[in-house]
Amino acid sequence: MRLLLVEDDDLLSASLKKDLERQGYAVDLAKQGIEAEYMGDEMEYDLVVLDLGLPQRSGIDVLKNWRSKGNDIPVLILTARDAWHERVAGFKAGADDYLGKPFHVEELVVRLQALARRSHEMVGSSLKAGGVELDEEKQQLILPDQQRQDLTGTEFRLLRFFILNRGSILSKTRLIEHVYEQDFDRDSNLIEVYISRLREKLGKQAIETRRGQGYIYVGIEP
Repeated sequence: MRLLLVEDDDLLSASLKKDLERQGYAVDLAKQGIEAEYMGDEMEYDLVVLDLGLPQRSGIDVLKNWRSKGNDIPVLILTARDAWHERVAGFKAGADDYLGKPFHVEELVVRLQALARRSHEMVGSSLKAGGVELDEEKQQLILPDQQRQDLTGTEFRLLRFFILNRGSILSKTRLIEHVYEQDFDRDSNLIEVYISRLREKLGKQAIETRRGQGYIYVGIEP
């Protein structure tokens, strides 16, 4: 999934970007409010981690502006401003979750996972769709017979996005935007290669090709 990290602390943002990339997120970074608001309006993100104390425009104002324009992108506020009334202000502005600094990366990750599931109207503590389950911590595929299969980083990111968007036709461009970094070669055939690998694990019927449109994950029989 593509995530927008909005944080003006260089050390923290660099560390968090690496941690989140290890968890299978394609991470874009913004360090000030006006830039963050523009990126959130112009690009389709799955999640946003938003600091409040930003230069040029505060995180609260960025969030309020997104919501006033109908931008319902899921936002987790991450900030040192952790007083109860500041939490209330954040939620009133339209935040979906709130985590105060200092924090453990593990908690941030599980909160983001839960937020992603809620935003796609998925219940439970894990990703399940089409007869399979995805272990996000171990980046493994769990088949109906409980057999586990290890996934490469790209296979994991791709399958997670398919599961979260089960039943939707996903173009190659959209898959690239949500799975890879911004500088990825969009003319590359790697998406086709990794879809082929997933079909080997799931069965050819699990991911259908819609010619001229893209791909659709339908899953396998449980």
